Amino acid sequence: MSCVFIARPSNTKQEAMMSGQPEPGILGTIRGDLQRGDLGKTVRRDFQELKEYMLDEERRRQLGGMGRVKRWFVQVWWMLKSLFLKLTPTRRLLLLLGLTLIVVSRTTVYSGGGFSMSLDVNGFGIAAILFVLMLELKDKLVAHDELNAGRVVQQTLMPERRPQVSGWDIWLFTRSANEVGGDLVDFLKISDDRIGVAIGDVAGKGLSAALLMAKLQATLRALASDFVALDGLAAKLNQIFCRDSLKNIFASLVYLEMRPDSGSLRLVNAGHILPVIVRTTRV
Repeated sequence: MSCVFIARPSNTKQEAMMSGQPEPGILGTIRGDLQRGDLGKTVRRDFQELKEYMLDEERRRQLGGMGRVKRWFVQVWWMLKSLFLKLTPTRRLLLLLGLTLIVVSRTTVYSGGGFSMSLDVNGFGIAAILFVLMLELKDKLVAHDELNAGRVVQQTLMPERRPQVSGWDIWLFTRSANEVGGDLVDFLKISDDRIGVAIGDVAGKGLSAALLMAKLQATLRALASDFVALDGLAAKLNQIFCRDSLKNIFASLVYLEMRPDSGSLRLVNAGHILPVIVRTTRV
């Protein structure tokens, strides 16, 4: 989600800052989880997301033609199968070993020479499955850390929230649905008498959209000062983006320029949501 608010004349309102709260402990976290009261809703949403990830469009179409009971069992089986096949070979074997040991669930006793030892294979099966889960969680956390690093870089490329322009009050805001995303909000001081503001969106979410957004932002910053006509700037941006981006990926963009202590704006809209002018009596 991204937005730009531009008002005239400027004012000196200050933003409220909220102090961060200390991180709760394990018991406090569990207590908070239980008090949320949305466990059922969260489980249903997670199951739906898992189904969309594990099952392709063809299998989801096949499920639509089945009865409710058969559909439930078939989709659970297909999801488990897909999960099993997505694991690495070593983890597949460990998971299979763990499930086998749990199903066998027997205690083996070794004795001889005055020595006796009881061995519960069920415990080894649980340990094998937990080990696979820990490895998968480790992979997820590593990927999450890398995305967080990308988010830090993306935030570094963001302009300040309240850039100062004489005669104007500008407020910029963006918040990605994931760690990184394809939303673009930018502020460019092209010269003393030319100020540019851009808001855009690259189709999709996640890392691919973030990378294309960074390229679009860099291209806009590089070209903005070379074009006086905004339609020419938009045409050049479109040419470069279409040349270098992935197929079936598009971006929308609103770019506007203002002059300090001036009451007029110039803008070009490339497929984005229309800008809105809010007056005292009407929008």
